[in-house]
Amino acid sequence: MLQRFLNLRNILGLIAIAFIMASIFFSNFLAKKIAADEKRKVQQYVEAVNDLNNINNQDTKLATKIIIENGKDIPLIQTNERDSIVANNYDSAAVAASKFYLKERLSILKKINPPIIWQNPLNTAEKNFTYYGESDLLVQIRYFPIVQLVVAMLFIIIIFIAVSNKSKSTQNQVWAGMAKETAHQLGTPISSLEGWMEILKENEGTQKVAEEMSKDVERLKLVSDRFGKIGSTPKLEETDLIAQIETMISYIKRRATDRVSFSLTTGGENDITAMINPPLFDWVIENLLKNALDAMDGKGAVNINIKNETAQIIIDVKDNGKGISNKNIANVFKPGFTTKQRGWGLGLSLSKRIIDLYHKGELFVKQSEVGKGTTFRIVLKK
Repeated sequence: MLQRFLNLRNILGLIAIAFIMASIFFSNFLAKKIAADEKRKVQQYVEAVNDLNNINNQDTKLATKIIIENGKDIPLIQTNERDSIVANNYDSAAVAASKFYLKERLSILKKINPPIIWQNPLNTAEKNFTYYGESDLLVQIRYFPIVQLVVAMLFIIIIFIAVSNKSKSTQNQVWAGMAKETAHQLGTPISSLEGWMEILKENEGTQKVAEEMSKDVERLKLVSDRFGKIGSTPKLEETDLIAQIETMISYIKRRATDRVSFSLTTGGENDITAMINPPLFDWVIENLLKNALDAMDGKGAVNINIKNETAQIIIDVKDNGKGISNKNIANVFKPGFTTKQRGWGLGLSLSKRIIDLYHKGELFVKQSEVGKGTTFRIVLKK
């Protein structure tokens, strides 16, 4: 289905481009045709003015009609050789409102079309110039392709957004389906292991083994619970972030070497609460801490800093490991991307989805430098 939408987007894009190109060519064709027709009308107007000024011409009806018809829609200004304005067809109210109005109009008309030069029969020793512009129709024709281009671009953008949202929706459905299926598949062996542990607890000499296995089973139940929550609307509850993060640090610390140090700074505050889903939030912190451990190769320092601001809570997870190259920063949250030999590259992608989709916050790389380390930032809105 996604491929069909992508094909549809490409087809619609090509249709829009073809439509724009055809429209531009046709509009230019019409504009040239109208411009030539308007030039002809102006020439007829000038000839009609000559006829009216010709004292030998006894029939002025045709000339008057041509002047009225042709001088109605096209802006005109007539000047003499000294560039003094002798006639115009602009609105008298606009002309009266400003003494510079006609001069400004004349300057504009000179840039649009070359003048039509003619000799007034009343003064054959002097040339007259008729400057003319474009009618409203011609202006609209010229701007019509731009309007169409804007409409077509909006059309393409809407299609692109629709396809992108459909793609994201499909990806989210795949993620949710895989997560729920994983939780379902884990349910049966976990139940079986719990039964076997009860048997071990009843036998002499196996109680210690049962206790250790119980910890791992509880861990499996937690993982199953996390996967089961993906795709469902999680219940957010007010939780002390400091205590929650301290618990995850303790868990990761037991799995790290003695050469890795962990620190938590809170700006002197002892209680910072936020609306979170504890199991999913723990998963995010766990993934970030594991990512830091992998980057340090068993030696280094990890610092988590929590800042309680007026409108948001900022959590920075900083390590002094290998860092991320600039070309990879944009890819770290993409499913499947990993620089490690092991793993599917899903941890950071899942973490970002949990923060962005379920907690309406942000998770991003605040800073990273190769050889010096990386800082991931979580922003939770209050």
